[in-house]
Amino acid sequence: MITQNELKERLDYDPETGIFRWKNPYGKACAKELAGCINSKTNGMTYIILGIHSEKYFAHRLAWLYVHGEFPLKEIDHINGNGKDNRLINLREVTHLENKKNSKKYNNNTSGIVGVYWQEKNKKWIARIRYNSKLLYLGSFNTLEEATLIRKQAEIKYNFHPNHGRE
Repeated sequence: MITQNELKERLDYDPETGIFRWKNPYGKACAKELAGCINSKTNGMTYIILGIHSEKYFAHRLAWLYVHGEFPLKEIDHINGNGKDNRLINLREVTHLENKKNSKKYNNNTSGIVGVYWQEKNKKWIARIRYNSKLLYLGSFNTLEEATLIRKQAEIKYNFHPNHGRE
């Protein structure tokens, strides 16, 4: 596993842009050339990865190492949901559960609101939230607006990130 010193010998990292550049020619890369490539989706997100010493690293984890001197012990959350945005201001170390509180809306969502769905049998809007690995029933409502309000209140109560449920 690469150390902070080895990383800083090979690469420059700009915390304001989130971009890594090679310091010296490395393999086929030229000095000052952008480092990394976009990987295929991992857990629904696209990230930048870098290859160093036949090892592949996520750029967001290397950014953390570069600035803080050690690899994060927990997960790194991209606050704005863009896995390619490795600006330091967009990265935070969180637990897996905290990271799930800042996830995007699933593609199969039909109401437009995370945790709210239409129950045809009862002709009601149902609101739910997952907290501490438990699915909590928040109620059934006549209108989407009522269900949305209750769901948003629950997100605040359970400390969900304001970006949770983004497109």
